[in-house]
Amino acid sequence: MDPSPEPRARSIRVLAIGGGTGLSMLLRGLKHYVARRRQPNQHRLPIADLSAMVTVTDDGGSSGRLRREYRVLPPGDIRNCLVALSQDEALLSRLFQYRFPAGHRSLGGHSFGNLFLTALTNVTGDFSEAVRLSGQVLAIRGHIYPSTPQNVTLEAELESGRHISGETRISASRGRIRRVFLIPRRAKPVPEVLEAIRKADLILIGPGSLYTSIIPNLLVDGVAAAICRSKATRIYIANLMTQPGETQGYSVADHIRAIYQHTNLDLLDWAIVNRAVVSPGSLRRYRRWGAEPVAPSVVELERLGLRVLAGNFLLQDHIVRHDTARLARAILRHFAVPVADVEEAPIRPRRVNESTSDRGPISVVRGTGVASGK
Repeated sequence: MDPSPEPRARSIRVLAIGGGTGLSMLLRGLKHYVARRRQPNQHRLPIADLSAMVTVTDDGGSSGRLRREYRVLPPGDIRNCLVALSQDEALLSRLFQYRFPAGHRSLGGHSFGNLFLTALTNVTGDFSEAVRLSGQVLAIRGHIYPSTPQNVTLEAELESGRHISGETRISASRGRIRRVFLIPRRAKPVPEVLEAIRKADLILIGPGSLYTSIIPNLLVDGVAAAICRSKATRIYIANLMTQPGETQGYSVADHIRAIYQHTNLDLLDWAIVNRAVVSPGSLRRYRRWGAEPVAPSVVELERLGLRVLAGNFLLQDHIVRHDTARLARAILRHFAVPVADVEEAPIRPRRVNESTSDRGPISVVRGTGVASGK
């Protein structure tokens, strides 16, 4: 008789919501912790299922051209998420990201992955099915869903009262935004999105552009209400830097308030904020562009009823960005059942105030409060 199986920690279902580079960055870090069927020691990995809900309001660049010419949903953000979740970011992934030189009359500026998704949509008659089949080609570790099957347009009302239509024009305007809308107003969600929300144990919102990547997902009909009803732990991952015009001067709490004002719902339980200091050189460079580090505003977040996980999630080279591996480890250490011997980095049971060798002390305050790590 075989010995009794080793007790298994319960794996969790994770849903990430966003768009742009922020979402693909997050997925790239989390994918290493997704259990794969029929693989040894997969019971040790904490994520049973990883799904992504991706905004589809992009109307610029290659995505915008394909959207206008072929009436397909914009494929760019979806493509980046496919590559981020691919099992091996080698030849096929590089092929999907290949961009034709700008000098070519018809292909210039297009990425191969965008063209592939557009062609597959025309073959299957369904963009979501094209995304699913592309995921099989790339052997992705998870599921990717467009937020809506409808060809929606993002519209903004600025604080000046001016209305701007189109994501690219909104981003370029650098005006202070009062509110954004989807046209049509009641865009229907992809059914799999609502199912992923219902089944999720952990819902991650962000990082990403507040008004063009995050909020548009929450404006799709029924999505915010489904998140509000969910029994999942709902976490906002704060941006590192403000965006000129759109979120200039915003703190993390200001981002949360904008989400609540657009949805009329208190959607979040936790906020993950960076407390590491941006280097003087990066700070000077970003200030020339009109951007500043996003203030953590921990006290304000507590007043909003959120708990806070603060730590060093910063990676700095020529740009300021999140450290994908460090962020993924922090999320799973604090919000998943701790397990050992994970694929990318060890995740083990941790005592309150225990010191970690690479990132300094971490503490968790139960109830409303702050969990922090250097």
